[in-house]
Formats: sequence, C-alpha cells, structure tokens
Amino acid sequence: MTHILRKHYFICLILTALFFSCAKLDLVPPSEGSNENWYSDQTEIEMSLNDLYRTYVWNLETNFQTDRWTDDWAQRLVVYEYSAGAVTSEWADSETTWMNTYKGISRANRVVESLEVLGDALPTETVNRLRAEAMFFRANFYGRLISLYGDVPFYKESITIEEAFAIGRTDETDILQEVYADFDYAIENLPEENSSSSVTRVSKGAAIAMKARVALWQSDWQIVRDETKKLIDLGLYSLHPDYQTYFQSKKMESETIFSLPRSRDLTVVWSSKNFMPRTVGGSAVAQPSWELLAVYPCTDGKMIDQSDLFNPQRPFENRDPRLTATIVEFGSEFLGYIYEPDPRAEKVLNVNTGQLVENKDTKGYTQHASYNGLQLRKYADDNWIANQADNPIIIMRYADVLLMYAEAKIELGEIDASVLDAINQVRARAYHVKAAQQESYPAVTSTDTDELRKTLRTERRIEFAWEHRRFWDLHRWGEFENALKRPYYGLLPITEMNKKLIETDLWFWPITPTIDENGYPNLDELYNKGYCAKLGDRSFSTKQYLWPIPNKEILINANLKQNPGY
Repeated sequence: MTHILRKHYFICLILTALFFSCAKLDLVPPSEGSNENWYSDQTEIEMSLNDLYRTYVWNLETNFQTDRWTDDWAQRLVVYEYSAGAVTSEWADSETTWMNTYKGISRANRVVESLEVLGDALPTETVNRLRAEAMFFRANFYGRLISLYGDVPFYKESITIEEAFAIGRTDETDILQEVYADFDYAIENLPEENSSSSVTRVSKGAAIAMKARVALWQSDWQIVRDETKKLIDLGLYSLHPDYQTYFQSKKMESETIFSLPRSRDLTVVWSSKNFMPRTVGGSAVAQPSWELLAVYPCTDGKMIDQSDLFNPQRPFENRDPRLTATIVEFGSEFLGYIYEPDPRAEKVLNVNTGQLVENKDTKGYTQHASYNGLQLRKYADDNWIANQADNPIIIMRYADVLLMYAEAKIELGEIDASVLDAINQVRARAYHVKAAQQESYPAVTSTDTDELRKTLRTERRIEFAWEHRRFWDLHRWGEFENALKRPYYGLLPITEMNKKLIETDLWFWPITPTIDENGYPNLDELYNKGYCAKLGDRSFSTKQYLWPIPNKEILINANLKQNPGY
C-alpha cells in the first residue's frame, strides 16, 4: 500500500471515529441530524448516549470471540490465532477492538463537550447525570484499551485529523487514574435507578461494579476490595434464586447490574444456530470443551479425580448443579427433544409430539454432529428454535461482585469470614440453598491462601462459563500458558468409537481425567490409550498478553510504537 493510500485509509477511519452518527437505543438510526445541528437539547444528548449502548462500541463481537480462545471452548477442528500463538500486527480482532473502542471514546467526549456548550439550558442535576453517563462509558473504553494494549493514545476532547496523526502513547498508569476519576464522577452523579420510559440506563451500581472490574484487570486489589464492598453494602442487588433460569430471563433481574438488551420485536438479536443441536435445526459447530466438563467439582466438593462419587461413564451425575445448567446432560430434554450423542441412540424422542425421530446429534448419523458430544445449555430456551436469541447480553452481575471481593481480599492477605461467605453465597445458590445451610452443599471452609486462591479461580470458571469472562481471567492471572499447554480432544471417528467405546461398553469416558496442581484437567491419558481423538493443538505465545497495535495505525503515525514481538 502506498503512503498516499495509507493516509487516505487512515483519514477515513479517523473520520468514522470522530464524526457522530446518532442512534436510538432500539438501534434504529434517525434519518436526520448531523454534527453541525445535533446536541442542541436533552433529547438529542440522550439519543447520542444511546449510541454508546450499541454492541459494537462495547466490542461484543470480539468479546464473544474471547471464549473461543480459551480452554472452555471446542469448535470442531478450529484453533484460533490467539490460542495458536499466531497473532500478528495484522490481527483483525485487534484492529476491530482498537477502532470500535476509540469510536466510543470520541462519541463520549463529544457528549461531554456538548453539555458544556449547552450551559444553563438544562438543570444542573440533569447536566451532571448526562455527563456522568458519558464518563461511565469513556472510563470503560479506556479501561479496556490499557488492559489489552498497555500505553495507548489518550484524549478527553475532540481532536483534529492533524492531532490524530501526531498523537503518541500515554502511560497506562496515568490513564488508569483518569479512568478512576471518570468512574468516581459517574458514581457521584448517577442515580441508584436510572430509567427513561421502558429503557434502563447505567446506574450508580453499574459505575461502582465496572470500576471494580477495571481495577481487577489491573490487579489493583485495594480498589477492587473497596468498590465491591461499597456495592455489597448498598444492598441494591441479590443473587437470582435459580442459576439456570436466570440466563433465560428476558427482563432485568435482581442480579443484573448492567446488561445490553436484545429484542426480537426490534430485530436486535444474536444468532444461536451454531450453538444448537442438529436435531432441532442447529449446526452444532461450537461446544463446551471436555476440559470444562471435567472441572466442575462433585457434590462432595472434591474434584473428579479425588471423589468417589464420580463415574466417568456417567459424567453428569453427582456434580455441581451448574454443570447441567451449562452443558446438556445426556438423555435429558433440550429444546423439545431428548439430547443423546451415544451412537447406539439411532432415534430420540420429540417431546412435543411423542414421536421418535432420527437422532442427528450422534456420530452414528453424521460426522458433523458435535465433535465432542457436548451441547451448550446456558442461555437456551424454546425461542432458540427460531435461530434468533434475544437474551440480554449481561455485562455485569452480582455474583461477579461477590467473587471479585473475595479475590481481592485473598490477594491482600485479608482472609476472613467475609471472604468465605462471598464465595459460599455464589456456590450455595447453585444448590438452591442459603450460604448458612452448610450441611446442604459443599461449603468452602479453608483459609489457606494458596488453596483458597485455587478454589476461587475454579469457582469463577464454572460460575461464568461461556459468559466471556474466562479470557479476561486467564489474561490477568498470566495463566494462558497453563490453560493452553495441552491439545483439545473429542470423539473418535464412528468406526473406532464403536470398536473401543461401544462394543466394550466404555462410553462416554473409559477413565477419569486427572486435575493438575494448578486446577487444569488433563485428558492426555484418554488420548494416549486411544479412547479419543485430538481435535487441535494449541501453543500460546506470551507476547500476546499485550495485544498488537494495528499495523495500519503504526504505518501512518510515527509517534505510535508497536508492542514487543510484533
């Protein structure tokens, strides 16, 4: 690409980021309005803020991808660049993240500036609330950037194209303090409940919780502890009584602190076909990994290689209830059919009609059935059969606040009863009991730092499975090398499966996987003994803890220096 073409391309990108296109929260853009005549009253300011609730500025397309890069995900024979250690400065996910995040920042800045221009035209309280909302978004966007890229360009006002070409990288520690200041303003000026008609906007609780999350990404443990304790003490939120049905709800629940709404009526949905079984019309492209299946403790609180309750041929029995709320148990009803990947099940029951139908979810029917036999249940309800999911996209929920608080206290060496209680509240909910009813669930009682840290990390993994949290946890813990050091496995081809598993009556797992000293399942023995197939090799590169600044940005701006290794 010539210098002129590169410059033209960059100008287009800058114009896209700096120039505002307004949109209602229902994502239907208005047909009129421009930079020159917009931001003239409260309605237009609020419509401008609505644009910051759209999924692309929250980078959710890429954030949905993050589970694919972890040990919780299996997708046929696919190994993504991140888990393969193949990320380069041309990586599309980095480019998308960079551009969409700066779009959000520029639009938030424009709202803040416009409120200054309006001056006395609006009541002071209204101005403060609207400014606080814009600052909430700006803080989140910069928090994301410094957590992924380290030092990045920083600006809090509209900039010209010439300034954009000349801007360099600001130290991430300085940006973090600005992020905290924005969050503090939002906390001070956002109401506890922030609703406009039927639309729920960000609130004081969301600002507190998201400040804690950014601090968590930065391992700033005192801030995490203080903010989560502040939110807990407010008493505004509580755990939903049922883990499984919480994710199927279409409304704001007591546990939800911040979410982005979806609506089939407004055609604002996300596609569920890749996550649905083939028998109900899905494509069974993506599944929870065998490693995720193996990591749920048994009902005695022990891991599967330590518990007498675990039977590898019946892997769903006697397990933490969140397992069957996340992964469909074999032989159970799912979306109107019995789900059964066992090749001996040639037909399955259509629960609605009472008729037996061909079982398209077994390798005995097609090689394209789930490659590891597993099927995601989390989020799914009967509406999924239309291939359009309208579950809200949950950004922050109260369980995360409790576990962030516990983790901060562990890392600060402040292990006390409140730490155990926070973890046990989350675990007890899975068993439909209260934390105090310790005889009814495997309560956490250890106060040993190393053991409690390991327990906390496993608890986060199973509580937030497939909620786009695993990447961020492994990233901040520096644990990708451990999580991705082994291949990922799945079912044998049908001929071998029949010989080694079916004819010998050893389906599903002939032996129990082990759990290593860091809490990661090891399924190598299954593979070495010929009981499973290797679906893909993974090889993480440590340089990827800092993402590459998109090469297009480096080529056009001499003041931007690339991160090491790219």
